[in-house]
Amino acid sequence: MGREGIEAYRGYMRHRYVALLLLLCLLAAMAVVSLSAGSASLSVIDVLKALASHDGSPESIIVWNVRMPRVAAAIVVGAALAMSGCVMQAVLHNPLASSSTLGVSQGASFGAALAITCLGAGMQSGGSASLLISEPYMVTLFAFIGGISTTIVILFLSRLRIASPSVLVLAGVAISSTFSGATTLIQYFADDVMVASIVYWTFGNLGRAGWNEIAMIGAVCVPAFVFFMLSRWDYNAIESGEYSARSLGVNVGVLVPLSLGLSALITSVSVSFTGCISFIGLIAPHVMRRIVGNDYRYLIPGSAICGAVLLLVADIACRMIISPVVLPIGALTSFVGAPLFLCLILRERRVG
Repeated sequence: MGREGIEAYRGYMRHRYVALLLLLCLLAAMAVVSLSAGSASLSVIDVLKALASHDGSPESIIVWNVRMPRVAAAIVVGAALAMSGCVMQAVLHNPLASSSTLGVSQGASFGAALAITCLGAGMQSGGSASLLISEPYMVTLFAFIGGISTTIVILFLSRLRIASPSVLVLAGVAISSTFSGATTLIQYFADDVMVASIVYWTFGNLGRAGWNEIAMIGAVCVPAFVFFMLSRWDYNAIESGEYSARSLGVNVGVLVPLSLGLSALITSVSVSFTGCISFIGLIAPHVMRRIVGNDYRYLIPGSAICGAVLLLVADIACRMIISPVVLPIGALTSFVGAPLFLCLILRERRVG
C-alpha cells in the first residue's frame, strides 16, 4: 500500500511537470508566431534566421528592434498580472479576486493620470527643475500609490466579519467605478496633450514599453515571484482556512498584507508602463487550476506562464484582426475575457 501511494504521488508530480513543460513550449511557439505577425509579414523561417544571425538585415531589424520588445513586454506583463491574480485569490479566499476586479488596476491608472496632469509626467517638461523624480519613476510611483491604496481598502474589508467573497467583489466594483469616475474628471479639466496621454492608460498598449521599462517590470516581478514561491506551502495551508494555517505555524498577519502589497506593486508597475489590461490576472489562474489543481507549488508558476501565453495571443490578435491597424489590447482582453469568465462561473456552478 505504501509503495502504491509513492507511485501515485510520483504520477501526480509527473503530470504537473509535464503540463508546465508543455505550457513553456506553447509560450515559445507563441513568441515565434508573435515575432512573425504584423504589417511586414515574416515567415517563421525568416524569424528564426533573424534571431540566429542579428546581421542588420531588414528582417533582423524588424525582429530585434520592433517586435522583440513588444513580445518581451507581453511575456513579462502577462506573467506579472496572472501571478498577482493567483496570489490575491489565495490570500483573500476569493476566486473572483484579481487586480482588475478589485480595482487595483483602476487605482493605479488614476495615480498615473494624476502624475500626468499635476506633475507633467509622461510629457516633455522642458527641463523643469521642479520635477525631482525622473518621468518613468514618477508615473510608476503614483501608479503604485493608487494601486496600494485600493489594496489597503480591500485588506481592511477582508478583515470584517461581514465581508464575504461576494461582498469583496462588490466593493472592488465600487472602488473601480470611483477611480474610473475620478480619472474621467481629470480628463475633463486636462488639456488635449494630457488627455491623449491619459487615454493611453485606459486603452492599454504594449508598444510603448521599451527595454528599460521591461527591465524595471522584471526587476520588480522576479523578487516577487521568488517570495511567492518561497511562500507556496503557506498558500497551500491558507486554502484550508486562516485558523488551520495559524495552527500550522503560518504567520497570516504578515503573509497576507505582504502578499497583497507585492501583488499590488507588480500590477501597478506593469500598468504604469503598458496601461490597463484587464482579465489576464483573473482568467489565467482559473485555467491553470483545471490543469494542475490548487497546489500553489505548480499553480503560481503555471499561472505566470499561462498569463504570458494569453497576453501574447491577445497581442497577436490585436495586430492581425485589421492589419496594419493595431487594436488596443486592454479593450480586446476585456471584450474576450468577460464572457470567458462568465462561462467559467457557470461551469463551476454546474459542477457544484
